[in-house]
Amino acid sequence: MNELTDAIQREIRKVVLGKDEAIEKVLMAILARGHVLLEDVPGVGKTTMAMSFSKVLGLETKRVQFTNDTMPSDILGYSVYNKDKGELEYKSGAVMTNLLLADEINRTSSKTQSALLEAMEEGHVTVDGVTYPLPSPFVVLATQNPVGSAGTTALPNSQLDRFLIRMSMGYPDLKTQADIMRERHHENPLDHARKVTDAAGLIRLIDEVQQVYMADEIYDYISALVEKTRTNPFVTLGISPRGALALCRSAKAHGYLQGRDFVLPEDVQSVFTSVFAHRLMLSSKARLHEYDAESLLLGMLDEVKAPEARAFKKL
Repeated sequence: MNELTDAIQREIRKVVLGKDEAIEKVLMAILARGHVLLEDVPGVGKTTMAMSFSKVLGLETKRVQFTNDTMPSDILGYSVYNKDKGELEYKSGAVMTNLLLADEINRTSSKTQSALLEAMEEGHVTVDGVTYPLPSPFVVLATQNPVGSAGTTALPNSQLDRFLIRMSMGYPDLKTQADIMRERHHENPLDHARKVTDAAGLIRLIDEVQQVYMADEIYDYISALVEKTRTNPFVTLGISPRGALALCRSAKAHGYLQGRDFVLPEDVQSVFTSVFAHRLMLSSKARLHEYDAESLLLGMLDEVKAPEARAFKKL
């Protein structure tokens, strides 16, 4: 494993206890140039996870607590007339940062949610007809509470598709819960997490992930899995080409975190449900049978034959 990615995870684990798999998934998404939707009940450490990555990666971070009166201009910025210059002057919004923590993104209006679409997909924003590039890297870590729908606006499929992965952290186990209470009694563990890289260092890691080799058999395997989502009788809307590309990037990042410069079928399988579950639109037939996206996807993994064992390294 890359020494730097190992150090990043080690520092995050000082703050977020007992969630090694979740930490690896978030780091994988960042290295794959993606955004993360953390969906879980309040108090399990979603915001702590985001702030830990911000500190350890040395990224400029802004946090927005979404409410029903949050405006698109709060996110994108706005133009004001500068009397001395005789022209409009751009005042940047929260999106002009490396890591945007979007807390409770489902508690704001659809108009404000959609303001993030261009930024998340294209890396720039347009205000009053003028396009402004975002800092690089740019990552959105959004949180939402799936319990209770009063006062919330569900993210539309078009916006869910912009998130590379959707994941939940879940409650800690018995021992970890005791450790959390013990450590938090006197101090905040976040104070002891150290910065191990910066934006430039993270960009170098992202570039290395892009160079990870993917054999033709892996591309064919991913295509077969995508096609299976489109023909499943319990799925109304299958995976788009954007979703297929997201799985490719995620598999590369997963392989990189395992210390390889090539992708194995196991990398695809490891990230499959995290990348695809929130992109599927299930039919009424699926709801009638009480099927969920994760269970359907796991069934598809069983149905599609993985490439035979061979050397997947670049020749």
